[in-house]
Amino acid sequence: MAQESPKNSAAEIPVTSNGEVDDSHEHGFNRDLKRSLPAGLGLSETQITSHGFDGTKEGVTEAGAFQGSPAPPLPSVLSPSRVAASQLAQQGSDLIVPAGGQRTQTKSGPVILADEIKNPAMEKLELVRKWSLNTYKCTRQIISEKLGRGSRTVDLELEAQIDILRDNKKKYENILRLAQTLSTQLFQMVHTQRQLGDAFADLSLKSLELHEEFGYNADTQKLLAKNGETLLGAINFFIASVNTLVNKTIEDTLMTVKQYESARIEYDAYRTDLEELNLGPRDANTLPKIEQSQHLFQAHKEKYDKMRNDVSIKLKFLEENKVKVLHNQLVLFHNAIAAYFAGNQKQLEQTLKQFHIKLKTPGVDAPSWLEEQ
Repeated sequence: MAQESPKNSAAEIPVTSNGEVDDSHEHGFNRDLKRSLPAGLGLSETQITSHGFDGTKEGVTEAGAFQGSPAPPLPSVLSPSRVAASQLAQQGSDLIVPAGGQRTQTKSGPVILADEIKNPAMEKLELVRKWSLNTYKCTRQIISEKLGRGSRTVDLELEAQIDILRDNKKKYENILRLAQTLSTQLFQMVHTQRQLGDAFADLSLKSLELHEEFGYNADTQKLLAKNGETLLGAINFFIASVNTLVNKTIEDTLMTVKQYESARIEYDAYRTDLEELNLGPRDANTLPKIEQSQHLFQAHKEKYDKMRNDVSIKLKFLEENKVKVLHNQLVLFHNAIAAYFAGNQKQLEQTLKQFHIKLKTPGVDAPSWLEEQ
C-alpha cells in the first residue's frame, strides 16, 4: 500500500481551529500542497488540483479519511466540520450593534447596514404607488358622477357664485374683443385723418386761389386726428384695465376654483371608499383597512374645507375689486366717447386728466429710464 501511486489514494488534510494545515503529518507532501494552493482559499473549497505530483501525471486530490490504503474517492462537497462551524460562530459573535442601528464588525468581514436606512428608489416607488392609487380613485369617482351612479358633495351657494363668475368672464371677454376692434378701427381712422390733413395743408400752399379752403379743411382734420388720439388713449387704458381684470384677477380666482374642485373629487372618492368598507364585514383583515381609510378621508376632508374657504374669500374680494375697477373704467369710457363725438376737446382732455392718463406725443421718442426715474 505504501508503494501505490499518490493519485490513487485520498489523504486527509487535517485543519486546526485557526484554519491552517497541520504540519505533523506528511510534512513534505503538505509543503508542496501549500505552495500550489491559491491565496485566500476558503473553507468551503474541497478540491485541490495537483500538477506534476508524481512527475508524469496530473490528478485531483480530494479531502477524505487517511487510511494508508486505496479507498474510493469521496464526494467533492463535504459538510463543514465542527471546528469550522465553531470558528464561524466565533466570527459571528464579533459583530457589535451600536445604538445608531448600524452593525460593524470589529475584526473582519463586510459592513452590514441596518434596515432603518431608507432607500431613495423605494421612496420614489412608494410615491408613484400613492399617486397611481389616488388617480385611479379620482378617475373612478368622475366616471361614476358622469354616469349618474356616484354621489357628489355640492355647496349650492358656492356653486352658484362660481357659475356666475364664469358667465361674467365670457361676457367681459366679449366686451374686451369689441373694444380692441374699436381701438384698431379708430387708429386707422386717426391715421387717415392725419394724412388727409397733411394733404390739405400741402395744397393750401400750392393753390393760391383755394388757399383758405384747403387751410380750413387741413386744420379740421388735424384737430379731429388730435382728438382721436386722445380718445384712443382713453380706450386703450380701458382695454388694459379690463384685460387685467379678466385675464389675471378673474383667472387667478378660477385657478383656485379648479383646485377646490379637485379637492372635492378626492374628498368624494375617499368618502365613497370609506362608505363601502363600512358596509362590508368587520374582521381582523378589514379593521386595519377601515382605520386607514378613515384617516385618509379625514385628511382629504380638511383639504376640501380649506379650499372651499379659500374660494369663498377670493370670490368676495374679487366682487369688490370688480365693482371698483369697472365703475371707474365705464365712467371713463362714457365721458371720453361723449366728449369726442360732441366735439368738446376741453372736456375730452379733462377726462383723461381725471383718470391720470398720459398720452404719447406723436413723433416723440419714449423717455429713457433715467428720465422716468
